[in-house]
Amino acid sequence: MSMPRDGVDRGVAGRVQRSTPDLLRNLRNTRVLVFHPKDVDGELLAQQLERIGCQVITMWPPLAELPDSVDVLFCAVRPDHAAVRCPWMEGEPPVPVIAVINYENPTVVDAALRLGANAVLISPLRSAGILSSLAMAKHQHAELRDSRRRVARLEQKLQSANQISTAKAILVRTRNVSDEEAYRIIREQAMSKRAATEEIARAIIHADGILSYTARGGG
Repeated sequence: MSMPRDGVDRGVAGRVQRSTPDLLRNLRNTRVLVFHPKDVDGELLAQQLERIGCQVITMWPPLAELPDSVDVLFCAVRPDHAAVRCPWMEGEPPVPVIAVINYENPTVVDAALRLGANAVLISPLRSAGILSSLAMAKHQHAELRDSRRRVARLEQKLQSANQISTAKAILVRTRNVSDEEAYRIIREQAMSKRAATEEIARAIIHADGILSYTARGGG
């Protein structure tokens, strides 16, 4: 039996209504640093962020280093400052970044990309859009951070699996045992030494390298 259309609409509206307080609650007390000139846009941005409940500090030009006590950064990208590079701009941004641009050209857009901006606001600013950009930037930054962590864990697992595979091959070759027996030897050594199997695998690989070097007359 299909649900009436108005029932679907009420259900969606109810979920949105329930999620909105959670969104605002998560944004309140967010420590926001605003790198923006003291102009109409800068004042409007700071005022709107304060209405949301954020703790706001505004300054210009950008600092060379970001304070540790910052959760989100709004940074104006100006043509006359587009070429300026600060240490915190190198690599992955430590916090969500929202670029504020007042002029669209390749230089400014490239500077916003180099910032690692998670969202962009276009000048002249309006109150509408600031909350959305803040929420989206925080969400995207968290998603990217989690994705990188997952990739790093997967890469570590793959590296460990390759090391164990190499160590097993060494044992199969040097001890004339089966692949299963080689893995059993590695596991038993790991249990007896209270070490991870990949640590034992690395030790076997290292020892084999030394023995091979000695056998070739390298010692």
